[in-house]
Amino acid sequence: MTASRARLLHLAVALVATTALVLQLVLVVSGSAVLDETRVPPLGLRLGRLVSYFTIQSNVLVAVTAWQLWRDPLRDGRWWRPVRLAALVGITVTGLVHFVLLRPLLHLDGADWLADKMLHLAVPLLAVVVWLLAGPRPRVSWRTVGEALVWPVVWTVWTLVVGALSGWYPYPFLDHRENGVGAVVVACVGITVLFLLLFAGATALDRRLRPVPDAAE
Repeated sequence: MTASRARLLHLAVALVATTALVLQLVLVVSGSAVLDETRVPPLGLRLGRLVSYFTIQSNVLVAVTAWQLWRDPLRDGRWWRPVRLAALVGITVTGLVHFVLLRPLLHLDGADWLADKMLHLAVPLLAVVVWLLAGPRPRVSWRTVGEALVWPVVWTVWTLVVGALSGWYPYPFLDHRENGVGAVVVACVGITVLFLLLFAGATALDRRLRPVPDAAE
């Protein structure tokens, strides 16, 4: 994989992720559906809730890192590595959790359906495939994994605390009023295990797959 080809692949990821985020932002501003909202809250509250979704945060990380890799497909750095790894694993979790837990709850159509499929299906698949093809790698160490874990842990704690205080949770499986505290604990443990498995898998692949792109181009 040459650097020029890698750059084109990263550009594709950046464009799809950015388009999905802009479309979802337009829909939220216009008052369209956001997950299972049954009424339209004020604009400021809608925007605050939008950025609270793990889906949105993971897509933002993918878009930001993909745009930077478009500029420099060999990008590296002390703090770049955990951010890039967090984006890759985070967007994978977004796709898997949506497919297993959230997809059956959603009944969307039109532009809402399109935004949902782009954020939860197109971007995760494209991001993972492009990472496998274009890297960059090697970039992962166990230290990188530990640093990348900070974001999902902080997000989970913050979401549960804010939800307990406000009564609003971005995802129903985190709401103890739905099926009880036990169900929330099970969901959190299950997602944590998923994160750890994906981080371990990414680390193993990063070490075993051949380095890309070709720095000698």
